Amino acid sequence: MSYIKNILAAIGLISLSGLFIFAVQKAPSDDAVVKEKKLINDYNVYALSVPDELDFAGEKMPLNDPDVYERMDKELLVNTYWQSNGLLMFKRARKYFPVIEPILKKHGIPDDFKYLSVIESGLTNAVSPAGAKGFWQIMPATARENGLEVNDNVDERYHLEKATEVACKYLLKSKENLGSWTLAAAAYNAGNAGIGNRLKDQDVKSYYDLLLGEETGRYMFRIVALKEILNNPKKYGFNFNESDLYTEIPTEEVIVDVPVKDFTAFAKEYGINYKILKIHNPWLREAHLNNSSRKKYSINIPKKGYYK
Repeated sequence: MSYIKNILAAIGLISLSGLFIFAVQKAPSDDAVVKEKKLINDYNVYALSVPDELDFAGEKMPLNDPDVYERMDKELLVNTYWQSNGLLMFKRARKYFPVIEPILKKHGIPDDFKYLSVIESGLTNAVSPAGAKGFWQIMPATARENGLEVNDNVDERYHLEKATEVACKYLLKSKENLGSWTLAAAAYNAGNAGIGNRLKDQDVKSYYDLLLGEETGRYMFRIVALKEILNNPKKYGFNFNESDLYTEIPTEEVIVDVPVKDFTAFAKEYGINYKILKIHNPWLREAHLNNSSRKKYSINIPKKGYYK
């Protein structure tokens, strides 16, 4: 018995000393407790309140319609809780919206249409399975009809300013044909004839009254959801500093009206490499420029000091 008592006593002393050591070494600081609490709370998922009023280009969304309300609720949830994608949209918007906004304004197109480019491409030079390319996802025929050069050597659908000009022309025609900015935006996805025929077949006048396929049926709701989130980051739980956002690098134009045999050598003449040249001129599709017609091309070269 005395042997057992001695063992139990020893165990007790070890346990007490272990607790003491743990208490000394592991006692969390106030900062650690706050941080842990914040991390735990940040991973909770909450239902969102759909705003009482939402609009696209000044045209109100009929949220009193239960179907419209639920579809809007879905897109707010999906785009809020896809956090990594959301943060990238904030970062890219800071870089590319200043390029897009003045072109929309010049053509008299509401500023809200910049969110259409977010939905179309995620503000990247995306390529669709159907062959649409660039920020505005323009098909080859549409590009050529509107004066863009599209071939293996040069593809101006990747030229953001020129592609935005083409998108504006298309949207203005759609607005004229269909009568509202909402329908014009929907037609950018489904085509003027597609939307026009559906309106006629279903005998309605509003996008929100149409029964549409999955992609076009979500289209306006996704645009309005991104508009709402990008304009209210804190409300939807996005936290960042201005320094976290991407910025456009200033460039200078170099006019080229002759063939260029080697863009690697061309880039070196301006103190940059081929990769940087392509980043700023993604419409140049090959490592050379044919230009047998002696056309004038404007090539963007980043100003000195931004790449070291």
